[in-house]
Amino acid sequence: MANHAAEEKPLRKMAEAFKDLANTLNSQTLDEAAKMEVAPFSHACTLVSPLFRCLGIAFKFAELDYVAKVGDLAEASKSITTLHTMMDQDIQANCVRKAGSHTRNLLRVKRGLDMVKVLFEEIIAAEGNSLKDPASKAYTQVFAPYHGWAIRKAVSAGMYALPTRQQLMIKLNEDDSARTQMQNYVASCETVITYIDKLFTSRDLGIDW
Repeated sequence: MANHAAEEKPLRKMAEAFKDLANTLNSQTLDEAAKMEVAPFSHACTLVSPLFRCLGIAFKFAELDYVAKVGDLAEASKSITTLHTMMDQDIQANCVRKAGSHTRNLLRVKRGLDMVKVLFEEIIAAEGNSLKDPASKAYTQVFAPYHGWAIRKAVSAGMYALPTRQQLMIKLNEDDSARTQMQNYVASCETVITYIDKLFTSRDLGIDW
């Protein structure tokens, strides 16, 4: 059991999975015509879930919401090949903005990926052992505009229970390579997020809902 735990490197798996996604997109030229398959995308997204879990109660709501919506995309991948096709089917069914639609869930998942990207950017830039400022900035920038007062208040209270940077690295079983892995995720995730945003804007769906 201990040996298995020692082999688990969630941060590294995240970074590698998103690097693969970014490479797939870059090999096609990054435009709306590029295709991303739902299966590898949803699998990469599942690898981000442990990070939310490690952040504790402050991001519990985000974790539950994220995990559920990634699960929906994983299920969708059994019958739908690409994100492109998935969204077009929702448009044809006139259900894009309905709760539970794959397209709506994709937007929420993208927001989760973006939050982690901003968190990593802030952790890399910050000094000291506290995660409160990096986590607060990431939440305020990405999630807060879409959350009601009650959720924002709960998140704010939960910020005081965040692990320290050192504790987070221990939970993720990471070492000195953590900074590099975070930088790799940030760079690759930027490519993936840009692609998803283009899928929405090219269909006049917007991304602020």
